[in-house]
Amino acid sequence: MASSVLRGQDALEAILARTREAFGLSQVRVVVEGEVRACATLDGVARDVPATVSVPVGERGHLEVAGRVPSPSERRLLHVISAQIDVALEHDDLEETAQSLVPLAEADRVRSALLSAVSHDLRRPLAAAVAAVGTLRVRDLPLSGTDRDELLDTAQESLDTLTSLVTNLLDVSRLEAGVLAVRAIPTAPDEVIAAALDELGLGPGDVDLDLEAPATPVMADGGLLQRVVVNLLTNGIRAAGSVRVATSTLGDVGQIRVIDRGPGIPGSRKQEVFLPFQRQGDTDNTSGLGLGLALSQGFTEGMGGTLEIEDTPGGGVTMVVSLPVVPAPAAESAPAGAEVAW
Repeated sequence: MASSVLRGQDALEAILARTREAFGLSQVRVVVEGEVRACATLDGVARDVPATVSVPVGERGHLEVAGRVPSPSERRLLHVISAQIDVALEHDDLEETAQSLVPLAEADRVRSALLSAVSHDLRRPLAAAVAAVGTLRVRDLPLSGTDRDELLDTAQESLDTLTSLVTNLLDVSRLEAGVLAVRAIPTAPDEVIAAALDELGLGPGDVDLDLEAPATPVMADGGLLQRVVVNLLTNGIRAAGSVRVATSTLGDVGQIRVIDRGPGIPGSRKQEVFLPFQRQGDTDNTSGLGLGLALSQGFTEGMGGTLEIEDTPGGGVTMVVSLPVVPAPAAESAPAGAEVAW
């Protein structure tokens, strides 16, 4: 039996195989709670045949043998073997329990790492805001008007950053819980793009526009779609300094493409970037929590669309937002989107 285990055979299977051979039986099996845990037969085919002898295996099951009837001395040996089988079953159960704990341990490790990262990213703007407000509250400290304005700006920017981080964390929780509210209505993509550019303060030197005219309305939640475009623009500008935004209609699908010519994303990482808390290189602590693409994909899918990554010809990344267009009757009554002009 020991040699069988060394050759890679399971300990329980090895015990049953050697028992069948030693006693000249046609079949030996272990039944636990009505389920066959292991079986050894002459030809390797398990059969539902009546047992000639059944020996208890601890309090968990029975050792059933079929074929010839063992002698009294052989039955005593079967009781000894059943004790070894009980030990083997306990070992298997412990190993299964240990394996089930591995994912939990890994999840706990990842959770601790994420908590550390999130705590760091939340603490930075909070500390800056507290420091700025604390300085303003010192009555005996002579501050010029310019100094006060800079401190107020620092506090405002830090609180805005903190609000954005907390909002993203809450939205990720809503996405994972499946409770994010989405109101998909006919929406003009060019109007959403214009609002996103205005929010980020981007101009002709930052973005090259190639927008479909007239605009084809898509079914989308305007607020969520704007956040998607803002996230994609922010990532593209950070990677390449400037981007190209294009819209088009392919059948019943409307697309928004945000195209950059940055360093690109390796093929092995294309799906990883959509996971929460992923940042390109995972070393830039000034670029937020790494939730932008995870949220963008979740928002887009919540509106019935898709967000995909393509390689930009010549180098770079193209993010493609695809959404269903408004059915023809509704499209005729929907207001046409205003053209974006610099």
